[in-house]
Order: sequence, then C-alpha cells, then structure tokens
Amino acid sequence: MFPTTILTTLFLALAVAANPILINRSPISLPLSRRLNLTSIDNLLKHDQARAKSLKTAGTGGVFQSAAVVNEPITNQAVTYVASIGVGSPATSYSLIVDTGSSNTWVGAGKAYVKTSTSVKTSNSVSVTYGSGSFSGTEYLDQVTIASGLVIPNQSIGVASTSSGFSGVDGILGIGPVDLTVGTLSPATTSSIPTVTDNLFANGVITADEIGVSFEPTTVQSIVNGEITWGGTDSSKFTGSINYTPLTTTSPARYYWGINQSIRYGTSTTILSSTAGIVDTGTTLILIATNALTKYKSATGAVVDNATGLLRITSTQYSNLKSLFFTTNGVTYELTANAQLWPRSLNTYIGGTTSRIYLVVNDLGSPSGQGLDFINGYAFLERFYSVFDTANNRVGFATTPYTTATTN
Repeated sequence: MFPTTILTTLFLALAVAANPILINRSPISLPLSRRLNLTSIDNLLKHDQARAKSLKTAGTGGVFQSAAVVNEPITNQAVTYVASIGVGSPATSYSLIVDTGSSNTWVGAGKAYVKTSTSVKTSNSVSVTYGSGSFSGTEYLDQVTIASGLVIPNQSIGVASTSSGFSGVDGILGIGPVDLTVGTLSPATTSSIPTVTDNLFANGVITADEIGVSFEPTTVQSIVNGEITWGGTDSSKFTGSINYTPLTTTSPARYYWGINQSIRYGTSTTILSSTAGIVDTGTTLILIATNALTKYKSATGAVVDNATGLLRITSTQYSNLKSLFFTTNGVTYELTANAQLWPRSLNTYIGGTTSRIYLVVNDLGSPSGQGLDFINGYAFLERFYSVFDTANNRVGFATTPYTTATTN
C-alpha cells in the first residue's frame, strides 16, 4: 500500500489547542497541499495492487485483520494525502496519512509518540496490516486536535512500537467505516473502536456524521489544491448537486466505502458490468478487474509500459481516446479522455519518458466476480467531489470545475 520511502513536505500546519471546545463550529476551509513523492513513485502500480490485494483479504468476514463543517489541510504525495494532526496536551503535531480504506488512527512510525497529561495507556495491543505496510503497538486514549479549537478528548489511538512501509510519515488517520477496526485490538474484542469522525459527531463538534473530500488535478510537483471537510460539504468545491449511491451489500466491498458501479468506454463498449467495488483515497490509480482491463486495452489500443507498469498510448490513439462512463445508482459520471492521462509533465517522476502518454486506469490484479472488482482512486476523485456519509450509509459524487479540465 505504501512506499518504503515517502517524501513529505507539509505546507501548512494546524494550530493546536490545549483544551477541548465541544461546540458547533462555523465552516472552516483549510487548503490541501499536493506534494509529489520523488523517491518511490515509480512503484505506484505495485503499491496500489498490493493495497487492493490487502483490502480484499482484510475485508473477508468483516474483520480488518491486516453541523459544524471543519476542513483539514492535506498533502498529496502522489500515492496518498497527509494531514498534520495534534495529539496530547500540549499537542505534538504528527503527519498522518488520510485513509478512507482503514479506520484505526495511530502514530509513531516516524516521530515518536510524546506522552502528556492527557495520555492514558490501555491494556490493549493493536496491530493492522496494510498491503506493503503494517504496524503494531499499544492502544492509548489521548486528546486529538484536528484543527484550531477542534479537539477530541479520549480518542483511541495506536502507538507503534514497530512499523514498516511508512518512512516519511508518522502514521495514519483512519476515516473508513468503523467496522474496519473490529479485530485490531488484543485481547481480541468484537467491539469496534470509534473513529475520529464518529467521535467528532458523538461529541457534538460536527452536526453530521460525514466527510467531504475535494481533490484537484495538477501538472506541477507541489501545489495547494484541495481539502477534506468534516461534518458536511463545501459548496464552493463542486458544481450542481451531489448525487448519492447506497453502500453495496456485496462482500468484501461492503466493509469499506463500497458501491455498485458499471463502466462503459465510449457510447457502447461495456468495460465492466454492474458490480461491487470501493471508493478509496489511499489508491492513486483507477483499478479495474483484469478482464475489464483487457477490454479497455483492446478499445484504446494501449500497451503495457515496462518502465512504469502503466498503460501507454500513442498521440494518434490519444486523439481517438473516448470518455469512460461510470454509472452508479442510475447516475453517470464522465471521465474524459484527458482525465484518463497521467500528467505528462510528471512522467519522469514515475520512471517514464517525457514524450510518452500514460494512462491512470490499470489492473486490479484479479478477475471480476470476487466482490471487489474496481477501486475508484484519487485519479477519479480529482475530477469529482466525494462525500462519505456514515449516518446514511452512502457515498456521494458531484461534478467540479475540474471534471472536464484539460489539465494533463
């Protein structure tokens, strides 16, 4: 899931507060900094596929083995996004991967955990495996600061004693469904651990148990270009209305932010019939089942590029490239030809050649019919605003000013 070396540079740090302020807040819009990982992004396909494999395995059996509106700044590392989160009082700031595909929050991979007067060690150990990364350690209850004055008392966090695959970051801020925390504590428990989002809602800090995510495409190495919103949505980040689709009941996709979706290329070529998959901020590419990718390759004429692992097309093929249409709950979202391209100005950072054209659609690593047949990663989410609504068991999408942008 994660590279062994991650270059993390945060443009903005959150102010921290010493005492909880459990009141409804006015909307707070804080920017997200996108930062390209220069050291290991050439392995991004392998990491995405490792994550996909882990998600499918971990979801089996439902046990994860392996109104105020508050917006949070996040840094995009080309494989994921990172936020600066405060823990303790006085708070220590940690750079945490923001992950909708997992739900445990933990620190200690990079910067050591600093105990303060609010730190309470429990008798539980905690352990989670994520694709190519993992951690194990001890559960603490501590004060977590999401933004200035926005504080969660007694949040369960993991403090890593060992971790792998997280160089350059300090841990994870898990914002997936709460059931993913079941089975991560020892002595074994069948109870879930309230997530940061759950506790913000339970404490009355936010008035809706949901998060909104805004990413934007870019062709430069680093830029402030998005936000995450707790407790609602930011209408300045999308156009039109948000359309919702219920969470799928198909396993293992149903244990994540899973939906039913079909994918069509152009006007009539079915790439993937309606099936279950997930929406995931922790996956860079758009991954589809192997048999679906075969159809996509045939339709586009793309070939596998040995240097990057991505699909590659010629200039002529690009001029003929048609849109992909993603349909869920009766609503269709158009991913234009340009949106299917890896930013050409960033080709060399993924081990590619400047003049070549690479695609962001790739192989999930398994055939369809296994209950998790696609992952809409942030290559998709950069073109559509997304809402993860725990209270109503649904995911929402809306178009943005960047849906049809000719960015790449």
